[in-house]
Amino acid sequence: MFQNQQQQQHPKEETSSSWSKEKDAVGLPGGIAIVIHLLMVVAIIYGFTSGMAFLASVLSFVLLFTLSGYFTVAPGESFVLMIFGKYVGTVKKNGIFWALPWASKQRVSLRTRTLNGQQLKVNDSMGNPIEIACVIVWKVTDTYRSTFEVQNYESFVAMQSETAIRHIAATHPYDSDDDRAISLRRNASDVCDDLVREIQTRLAPAGVTVTDASLSHLAYSPEIAGAMLRRQQAAAIISARQRIVEGAVGMVEMALQRIDEKKMVQMTEPQKAAMVANLMTVLCSEQSAQPVVNTSVQA
Repeated sequence: MFQNQQQQQHPKEETSSSWSKEKDAVGLPGGIAIVIHLLMVVAIIYGFTSGMAFLASVLSFVLLFTLSGYFTVAPGESFVLMIFGKYVGTVKKNGIFWALPWASKQRVSLRTRTLNGQQLKVNDSMGNPIEIACVIVWKVTDTYRSTFEVQNYESFVAMQSETAIRHIAATHPYDSDDDRAISLRRNASDVCDDLVREIQTRLAPAGVTVTDASLSHLAYSPEIAGAMLRRQQAAAIISARQRIVEGAVGMVEMALQRIDEKKMVQMTEPQKAAMVANLMTVLCSEQSAQPVVNTSVQA
């Protein structure tokens, strides 16, 4: 029975955690607050001049106390308001506003920011040590979560981004001979798309949205870089040789076919074999062939 209750309550907890608790705060426009304070100044002057010093003193104290309630919201910024530890709302509208002096005001930037990740040394899916670094573009979209759900959302972004990069690098090979497999070197765009989704999933509790991610550095570790370079060179040479042989075989086949069609000469099977060997030697050789001309005359 206890396990069934847990299974029934767990989806509700996930659903409630996915809801955004951010709400707009209602702040008094700064222009209205300035007019009210100017009227208070006039009332204070009138009180001192008309003999109502006690009332003027009280108004002076209230005026000085409430002047600390002004705050300015610049473009790309917001203020999270709290009163006695309770979240009141977030002010995102630009301009000057006034709130209760005892209300706590925490500035949260909504501008797009770039995280230039440090170079990491990890193992790819094949166990090869590689060096990888990533540049991540992100911004805060939920001020409630970034303020109250995590301790420090900036360090949270840096740590979770590094964890995501390590996970993505460990699930893909640096390079692969299979064209259908996604590798870090050949399929950089697909890897970056996976990286954006991975980081976004990890940063969702902090109210952060990842807009882009790209690899800024990707290389084998120095201890295996030389061996891997020779491996890549050998693979390139083998691939080139395969193409040369395929082309040479096609050209020899076409040559024999054209000779038979034109009936230029009548060749025996040993002569055809010698011709195929000579053509394959000429076409597959890395250096220019130098033919030997037989000038001897047979009687």
